[in-house]
Amino acid sequence: MRSIRNMTIQFIKDEEGKKQYVVIPYDEYFRMRLAMLEYDDDDENDWEDIPYESDIYDNVGLPGEVCDIMHSENVSLQAAWRILRGLSQQEVAEKLGISQSAVSQLEALDSRPQKRTREKLAAIYGCKQEQISLYLPKEG
Repeated sequence: MRSIRNMTIQFIKDEEGKKQYVVIPYDEYFRMRLAMLEYDDDDENDWEDIPYESDIYDNVGLPGEVCDIMHSENVSLQAAWRILRGLSQQEVAEKLGISQSAVSQLEALDSRPQKRTREKLAAIYGCKQEQISLYLPKEG
């Protein structure tokens, strides 16, 4: 940790020691964001209220290993689960009774598998069906 102008900051470095991120106090971040957006710190009148709509998926979590694979391999959530479980697309295809190319389509970044498909994938990967897709239809 390092202190700059009475502000404690922390650098996060990559494997080669290069600075990638910096952790700063939230108040300082908020002040800088307001300055960047040319807002007056004391005037919240120009702020827009955005309604929050909760749903049944708000508390669905993902294991860190899955997130790490998504990031390091630059793959979709479905592909990350498959990789984590050590399966090939062909093996998943055989378990689902579909072609390898259909599994490849399911693993597209914008894929929105049907509920029944999510349930089957969840059974194969040993997770909850809600953890299979980042994009779930409202009906679940």
